[in-house]
Amino acid sequence: MTKSNLKDLSLFNNDGAIFMAAQRGIDQCRVSLLGVPYDGTCCFRPGARFGPSAVREDSYGIETYCPQLNLDLEDIKFADVGSLDVPIGDAKLTLDYIRDAIDILLKKNLKPLIIGGEHSITSGVIKSIVTHYPELIMLQLDAHADLRDEWLGSQFSHACTMKRCLEILPSNKIFQIGIRSGTKSEFLEMHNTKRLIQHTLGANAKSLEEALKSFKGTPIYLTFDLDWFDPSIMPGTGTPEPGGYFWGDFAAIIDVIKSHNLIGADVVELSPKLDNTGISSILAAKVIRSLIMLLDKSP
Repeated sequence: MTKSNLKDLSLFNNDGAIFMAAQRGIDQCRVSLLGVPYDGTCCFRPGARFGPSAVREDSYGIETYCPQLNLDLEDIKFADVGSLDVPIGDAKLTLDYIRDAIDILLKKNLKPLIIGGEHSITSGVIKSIVTHYPELIMLQLDAHADLRDEWLGSQFSHACTMKRCLEILPSNKIFQIGIRSGTKSEFLEMHNTKRLIQHTLGANAKSLEEALKSFKGTPIYLTFDLDWFDPSIMPGTGTPEPGGYFWGDFAAIIDVIKSHNLIGADVVELSPKLDNTGISSILAAKVIRSLIMLLDKSP
């Protein structure tokens, strides 16, 4: 495999659908969607590589208006620059491609919103973002801790992504919200470092609000593995975990994040072909709608 030859936006793949209300050009845009159709380290049920196209196609099944935020995508200029063609057989090189792609967006003063693809892609994004925002902190919504040093012989597995991010992140600050699955050692690490933020089902996100009090104005990156949701509403994901959360819980998280400086995000692990109802893709599109709005209104 050769190094990435990404130099500008024209090298992204624009085939297929575009997210509702988006534009292809970046004029006057502050936010850009980028798809990363990759699931090369999937260890249970593959198919996350189909996530970006499904989200775009099914986004037209929801409204552009968000009553919670009282904002409308029709009033926001944001770009959907297409998807990144990645070297599927090489996990490390894939992360280099992702890093280079995010560099392009950031140099254009665009806040990146990445549509996955599997969760391993996040460390590639963070490699780029910390060069622009060295004080960055991360929020992780996920069913799984993803703190393994290696899994199935690879350090670049989606089961290792937060471990790799911690190695990159100068602040070493990640808040892991509502994690409900992992090894004993992963949970011990989260408790000892006070990274684990508990969220009570159906309640306000008071614990997250308290944890973020001293980070007003600090650049924040949100990584959202869709298996955070309960499988009853998100069956289309590769590693479903019972006992998850619902839309009201995500709305509670949004109520906290909206007063902070969100500078980037990803939404990962949608495997649309595992859900023939299409509900999972609709839910992912609704999450992305909220994040577009938060990114656009952040400083």
